[in-house]
Amino acid sequence: MLCGILFVLYTGIRWEFLPQELGFGSGMTCWRRLWDWNEAGVWQRLHELLLSELRAADLLDFSRAAVGSSHIRAVKGGPATGPFPVDRGKAGSKHHLIVEAHGIPLAAITTGGNRNDVTQLIPLIQDVPPIRGKRGQPLRRPRYLYADRDYDHEVYRDEVRRFHEAFLTLGCAIICWRRLKKAVLNLSPQPKPATSASPSGVRR
Repeated sequence: MLCGILFVLYTGIRWEFLPQELGFGSGMTCWRRLWDWNEAGVWQRLHELLLSELRAADLLDFSRAAVGSSHIRAVKGGPATGPFPVDRGKAGSKHHLIVEAHGIPLAAITTGGNRNDVTQLIPLIQDVPPIRGKRGQPLRRPRYLYADRDYDHEVYRDEVRRFHEAFLTLGCAIICWRRLKKAVLNLSPQPKPATSASPSGVRR
């Protein structure tokens, strides 16, 4: 089922068009598992586990973080949607994201397309999970936070100084997994090239 979910995530095909010959099961069954596992907190726990593994491998940089959002159209509406002001009022959602210095996602929130970015600044910071992986206190707050002018409001500045969701959270975990996999491959010992011998018997 997980392979079927990832296949749909990577390709963007409709659930009902998931090829049966791949052996991933029914597309609609994969859709239900995606929802059920999200409700059970599986993707969130996976994301937190991979963040801890990244910290253990010294691949997280909490010296600074950045927040931003992107708009996604929602033609058929649904929960966490709303009229997007710059798209002639068409229904859509916003993905709000906070990333560390390397761009690794720390937390994500989905809202209606008409929600102001600044309203999600504090919830994003609060949603960053405690990141373990090393002895001592877990990481929780970046040292500096970068954002564009949509987040510039004195009320939120003071508060910061004082201290489609299933796919979105799974996507965060996948980015962490890819970064960790790449680091492991780079650290793996590479086979030494075979040496050849000259006609005189002296290796070169």
